[in-house]
Amino acid sequence: MEDQLSATFAALADPTRRAILARLAMGETSVTELAEPFQMSMPAVSKHLKVLERAGLVARGREAQWRPCRLDAAPLKEAAGWLEAYRRFWSAHVDALERYLDRMEHAKPAKKNTNNKRRGSDRKKEK
Repeated sequence: MEDQLSATFAALADPTRRAILARLAMGETSVTELAEPFQMSMPAVSKHLKVLERAGLVARGREAQWRPCRLDAAPLKEAAGWLEAYRRFWSAHVDALERYLDRMEHAKPAKKNTNNKRRGSDRKKEK
């Protein structure tokens, strides 16, 4: 059996599933309503929902004939925590790079005039 973090990232790997989660973040809805923006069959949408359910990201209820789907964001918290360590890592490296580039910029000698036009005094010397 795969761990929760792997299941979460596998579920998030598909853009359709991410779009489904984005819609569910606005509130629970039916499978039919979830399927509306996608050009796919209901069975295809159901397959995506099953992946999200196995990852613990979606829960389905039952209210008479209506089976609402709702977001369960708890697994996303674990994924965000895992990513946070890498964000801090890259942030520290980007900060160090910025400091290095600032030092390099201040250490550069003043730019020389690279204009191809000669100054008047240079032209007089050639004559």
